[in-house]
Amino acid sequence: MTAMNHDPQNETGPRALEPVYEPWTRRSFLKGAAVGLAGAAGVAAALHPLLALEEGEVALADLLQKHYRQLTPEDLRRIMDSLEAQCEREHGVRPAIRDPRPLDGVEFGYALNLARCIGCRRCVEACRQENNPSRDDEDDIEMAYIRVLEMNQGAINLETSNVYYDAETVPREGKYYMPAQCHQCRQAPCTKVCPVRATWQEPDGLVVIDYNWCIGCRYCMAACPYDARRFNYRKPAIPPDAINPDQSYLSNRIRPKGVVDKCTFCLHRTRAGKYPACLEVCPTGARVFGNLRDPGSEIRYVLEHKRVYILKEEVGTAPRFYYFFDR
Repeated sequence: MTAMNHDPQNETGPRALEPVYEPWTRRSFLKGAAVGLAGAAGVAAALHPLLALEEGEVALADLLQKHYRQLTPEDLRRIMDSLEAQCEREHGVRPAIRDPRPLDGVEFGYALNLARCIGCRRCVEACRQENNPSRDDEDDIEMAYIRVLEMNQGAINLETSNVYYDAETVPREGKYYMPAQCHQCRQAPCTKVCPVRATWQEPDGLVVIDYNWCIGCRYCMAACPYDARRFNYRKPAIPPDAINPDQSYLSNRIRPKGVVDKCTFCLHRTRAGKYPACLEVCPTGARVFGNLRDPGSEIRYVLEHKRVYILKEEVGTAPRFYYFFDR
């Protein structure tokens, strides 16, 4: 067989294929990455840092970043300095990013008195102001860490609940309200399905996410029985005057596009001895927060003296978030 000579200048013949080079983004990398069960842990270091780049090449220092648990204090400070500078470039505000660690002898728990909740959603707005979610969403309810469900009195069927009720009319006759958020489960299914270990449970019971390691696969969202995780489909858009500069590496720093985030019981506040933002604004005192290991705490009093209800107890997640009725 005679080989056919090809002249690339001949417009009537087949054209020579020229390689097309595109910036190596997180999405394009993931499309070409084949992560098997045996190799998932081994490629984690190559996957996680790409999320910080919307476009452009990947920095070598980012590719070599270690897992959070392996970072030295110096490594973490360098990373947080870089995140602070990035926030200032993109949003015009330089935050103060910290990394508060769990306190000895502390295990956080949350309880909510459904008899007192009036469905005003002030907790939702306080959470939004505290935790720096994007403000460009058409429906803020979809990205809120806290979703307040309007329920029919005498029923607890979540399938018939309404999260889109008109807040100006609450409380409505014949209804009660059930705020739902991350339950900080002891047997958290979200942490078990993450292929790169970007989410885990801390010693104080808080389930956290390292946004520098999250690859946006959303397995954790599918595994969560409480619909408590949110995926950032777009680069966050937050007016400078709406940014909370008091930030933590594992909680309310501004998240990039393509990662999952969620409630952390405001760990940047609670590990400093403060209450979560949602509790402080509740006008009826429906929320109770404290240390489950402290026999004298208010949360322990609720668990020992009230009839406590655990949402979806049958799924076996053993949450640290409880409901009760008490006028």
